[in-house]
Amino acid sequence: MSAHPHSRYRVPGRPLNLTDRFLLENLRAGRGGKVALIVDHPERGVAHYTYQEVAELAAQYGHELRARGLGLEDRVFIVLEDGVEWVAAFFGAMQIGCTVMFLNPKVSAEELAFYMDDSRCRGVVTTREVTAQLPLHRPHLRTVLAVDDEAAQAALSARPTVLDVAHTLEEDFAIWLYSSGSTGAPKAAVHRSYDFVYNTERYAQHVLQMTEADVTVSVPKLFFGYATGSNLLFPFFFGGTAVLFPDRPTPGRMYELVERHRATILVNVPTLIAQMAERWEGSDRRPDIESLRLLTSAGEALPEELYNRWMAGPGVEILDGIGSAEMFHVFISGTLGQVRPGSLGTLVDGYEVRIADGDGNEVPEGEVGTLWVGGGSAAAFYWNRHEKSRDTLRGRWVVTSDLFRRDADGYYWYQGRSDDVLKVAGRWVTPNEIEACLCQHPAVAEAGAAAYVDAGLTKPMAFVILRGDAEPSEALAKELSTHVADTLAPYKAPRFVEFVDTLPRGDRDKLDRKSLAARAKDAASQRGVKE
Repeated sequence: MSAHPHSRYRVPGRPLNLTDRFLLENLRAGRGGKVALIVDHPERGVAHYTYQEVAELAAQYGHELRARGLGLEDRVFIVLEDGVEWVAAFFGAMQIGCTVMFLNPKVSAEELAFYMDDSRCRGVVTTREVTAQLPLHRPHLRTVLAVDDEAAQAALSARPTVLDVAHTLEEDFAIWLYSSGSTGAPKAAVHRSYDFVYNTERYAQHVLQMTEADVTVSVPKLFFGYATGSNLLFPFFFGGTAVLFPDRPTPGRMYELVERHRATILVNVPTLIAQMAERWEGSDRRPDIESLRLLTSAGEALPEELYNRWMAGPGVEILDGIGSAEMFHVFISGTLGQVRPGSLGTLVDGYEVRIADGDGNEVPEGEVGTLWVGGGSAAAFYWNRHEKSRDTLRGRWVVTSDLFRRDADGYYWYQGRSDDVLKVAGRWVTPNEIEACLCQHPAVAEAGAAAYVDAGLTKPMAFVILRGDAEPSEALAKELSTHVADTLAPYKAPRFVEFVDTLPRGDRDKLDRKSLAARAKDAASQRGVKE
């Protein structure tokens, strides 16, 4: 017996199931025969899936998971390469009311054990290879579905292609987004169903101006929330098309995918933008990317020099932005026709920010402070991290570790992270400003800055990847150090410059500053520096 509609005991919240809104709505809108998904596999070729076909596959996954004992509020991990199986498992699990999480399929056995134990998940959808690494005898783990197992494939194909939609609400927890773990153990930001609709309607609709004509392709993979939104939820919300590929994103591969599938939006990161710009500059045959109307960039700040370099080459507008696991997706972004190189742009409608000092007081315009952000897509809490939840999620605010300044026109300028700041000669320095300055030099493709200790004093060191035509030398190292000293200040100049082929990066392509700091310590030791 249900409560009277005006009873004070009425369950709050409006109905919302993400599979219903992001996938099945397309069938009701008459788009069942439209291509929803293109999977470009380097060995198996290209496969196209309509919205009707994706919905039928999702229903079969939902039936199979339900038959294995999963249902409302059960937590399910997806540990798969990008492909139709990922998408079907994602929507199928949410259609029966499960809470979904996702993970890089290339993680180690030790990392797998951490995620399984931390989440206490009831189900895992993965492959036989990953299954062999899963920790055994976890009492909470009810089932593992290996999608490449013949028996599992037979069971899935025998399931009905129509499935009822679980009665879930806007306030129900639908997706957990794990942080990258760059500042400690990964944390799960627990998100309501409505968070994903809220950001899509504000960022994807009003900033990216997405429509059903858009075709997206992404450098980051779907396990990264940036791509989950930009290359799955966003295009599906508007009836567009998403292009997936399981292999590594290289400059040549990305140009190939854009050209072959006439992509309109390329979801990117600064590292690949730099590599794609270099390939463009050194290519006799320029790829046809006329279909592209914009790039997005996130994960790290986009240096002004790299933006200018890209615009002088391929010339497709880049909208840089910042988001987080706590906010689901981008909340500050560049906008078409109003980009200021080096800035992350302006506030996305529906979000609010404060730039505050260490006591939480707002700093004057133009001064650097810590970014506080609020908006309707904020996570409810961190799973099993009560103290961290209290420190970070304060009322309507999410207190980040990101340092920003805001100019008089409302543009936001990234200054690094508070936990990365170096104290050199008694003054604060952010690695980000050293890196951005180095990238302004014509010989530099990428740069990373870290600290080392010399006789008890903290000093900056730089690791530099050169452009193709530049040669490493002591003279160039000195020139780069002088460039930073002249552009910024002498105390900010790297005392040593190490030329490298790669910089350490995590699975979301963010610079791994822990590894970089270890490299700096080793490099200083090899140079005879004593702490």
